[in-house]
Amino acid sequence: MTNEDAQRHKVKMEKKKAARDKIMSGKTDQRGLVIVHTGKGKGKSTAAWGMVLRMLGHGKRVGIVQFVKGKWDTGERVVLEKFGDQCVIEAHGEGFSWESQDLERDKAAAVRAWDAALRLMADETVAMVVLDEINIALRYGQLDAAMVVAGLQAKREALHVVLTGRNALDEIINAADLVTEMTLIKHPFRSGVKAQAGIEF
Repeated sequence: MTNEDAQRHKVKMEKKKAARDKIMSGKTDQRGLVIVHTGKGKGKSTAAWGMVLRMLGHGKRVGIVQFVKGKWDTGERVVLEKFGDQCVIEAHGEGFSWESQDLERDKAAAVRAWDAALRLMADETVAMVVLDEINIALRYGQLDAAMVVAGLQAKREALHVVLTGRNALDEIINAADLVTEMTLIKHPFRSGVKAQAGIEF
């Protein structure tokens, strides 16, 4: 790289920084967000666990409610339980609906999970609540979408709520501040590779 190239780069980055600083100067609002991770791609819950770790790293208290997975022996549970009372995990799911094949039982489990979510959302010591796989419960009619939206709208102003699961309903997307769709491009499951420790759980 020549001195001329380096100077051009420096001038370009100075302009970019000035433009960025101008944009950032107008971003003064700070409040709790409703965040949705959805889509057919892998990584929705994993992204939520990353946010949980960030919160824990800042000394914040986090609540996690699992709507589907139940008390599976997962790597994230083993790690997060080591944070004791700083991270509360409540598993109310009983597995995927195609395994239970009992809508009333699934509805009862989803209602228990939502009640737990409301308790955590009302706890002023909790900075973030993750509603893991709630989108699945909503999609299969195990929970009333209007009730969930009302709960999100009534949350404390500073509370962050993260909802995961594919096929997020339009009502949930409309109620959210941040929505990320994980897009499936390629997955080893389609090639006969089963779920593996450390990758899927």
